[in-house]
Amino acid sequence: MIRPTVVVMVKEPRPGRVKTRLAKGIGTVPAAWWYRQQVTRLLRRLRDPRWQLALAVSPDAEGLASRVWPDDLPRIPQGTGDLGARMARLLARPGPVLVIGSDIPGITRAHLARAFRTLATHDAVFGPAPDGGYWLIGLGPRPAPPGFLKRVRWSGPHALADSRATLGDRRIAQVDMLADVDCAEDLLRGKIAVDDPIR
Repeated sequence: MIRPTVVVMVKEPRPGRVKTRLAKGIGTVPAAWWYRQQVTRLLRRLRDPRWQLALAVSPDAEGLASRVWPDDLPRIPQGTGDLGARMARLLARPGPVLVIGSDIPGITRAHLARAFRTLATHDAVFGPAPDGGYWLIGLGPRPAPPGFLKRVRWSGPHALADSRATLGDRRIAQVDMLADVDCAEDLLRGKIAVDDPIR
C-alpha cells in the first residue's frame, strides 16, 4: 500500500523575495522572519507516521541545497510555470497526495487526516480559504484529467471555482476553511505576532 504524502510548498525566506504583500505592511526583514518561523512551526506540527511529509521548494536549486529546512524531509523542486502547473506536477505523484501552502498558521494534523479520509470516497479534495482560493488540494489514486489546473484565475476570488471546474465530473469534496497570511491585516486579524517564538 502506498503511503500517503503531504507536500508543503515553501520558498526560501529571503527578504524581498518572500511574502512581498506582507512586507509592504511590516517590512521585508520582519516578513521573511515571520515566514521562516511560521514554516518551522508548521513542519514540526504536521509530522505524523500516517503520512510522508515532503517539501516542494522554490527556487529549485537554492531550495534543494538550503540549510534552512529540515534535512530529513524529502525535497522536490517546484519547477517552472504558474501555480497550477507546479501543483499539477506535485499531484501527479502516486496518490493519495495533499498539497498545502506554508503560510496558513491554523493547519493541524487533524485537518490533514480529515482530508485523507475524504479521499477514500472522493477523487479530489479542497480546503477552501475565505478569499475564494484554497489552502489545500488533494487527489486520490486516480490520475487528474487533461487540462487539470489550467486557465485558473489565481490570487483572486475565482481560484477555487476555476480549479474545481478543471476536474470535470470527478467526485470532489471540501473540508475545513482556513485563512492564509497575505498582508499585515491578516496578522492582526489572527492576532499572530511577527516575533512569536517557535513553539
